[in-house]
Amino acid sequence: MKSTLDQIEDIKKNGYSLDFATTFDHAFENYKKIAVYSGLIFFIFSIIVAVAYMGTITAFFGIENIKKDFIGEYSKRKLSGDELLIHSLGLATLAGLLAPFMAGFLKMADSADRDVEFNVSTIFSYYKAPYFIQLFINAFIPALIGTGISEIVKNIDSSSIGNTIAIAIPYFISYFMFLSIPLIVFGKLKGIEAIKSSFIIVTKKPLTIFAFFILGFIGSLVGLIGCGILVLFTIVFNSSMIYATYYAIFGIKQEDSIDSIGNSSVE
Repeated sequence: MKSTLDQIEDIKKNGYSLDFATTFDHAFENYKKIAVYSGLIFFIFSIIVAVAYMGTITAFFGIENIKKDFIGEYSKRKLSGDELLIHSLGLATLAGLLAPFMAGFLKMADSADRDVEFNVSTIFSYYKAPYFIQLFINAFIPALIGTGISEIVKNIDSSSIGNTIAIAIPYFISYFMFLSIPLIVFGKLKGIEAIKSSFIIVTKKPLTIFAFFILGFIGSLVGLIGCGILVLFTIVFNSSMIYATYYAIFGIKQEDSIDSIGNSSVE
């Protein structure tokens, strides 16, 4: 069977086929299998992250400086060069640390698709070598670039148009990185290889991938329509959308190991 990098080369030359209806149906059916379990995990994790975040903010700025509208005011202020660097590095590091967690939902989606039992530990499967470092790099670099450019735009132009562009930039980069995590998890690519390969795949069918990107985003937030807490049970729809898209393009080998990350380039 061809390695992932060989398949990427074929895609560069010949493109690939991707049926919209089949892929969306696959994503929706997969989502129904993992929605409740993943929602409970997100609920617990969100509480932990919220407590950790507020603890960090309080420790850094001091509890006496934390006002009701502190976060809103902080997000609007122009950052100095040093603050911009620290802010961008901090968010990029957070993205890198969370990447293996998000990859765990792809593993859960794959397990559900194959009717293999999964549990809470499944979510943390990739917080170990060789998975962690490649996923960290894969998330850190795009996040650093996106956050850095976004903050620079906000500092240059604080108008509504400038802020809109600044907000859109990280999402624009995320769009091109749509398949980068499954390329590591299932395709056994290294972090940098996955970034390049995701870009190639997206640019071959930009409108179709954009449709899946938007559907995954909207589907994840649909819980806000009824009750805010329901978003915890819909947010994982994006993981199912990414999984189904990758599956439609590459298929997935029936094995549960990526110990040979990067070896796909050596035949």
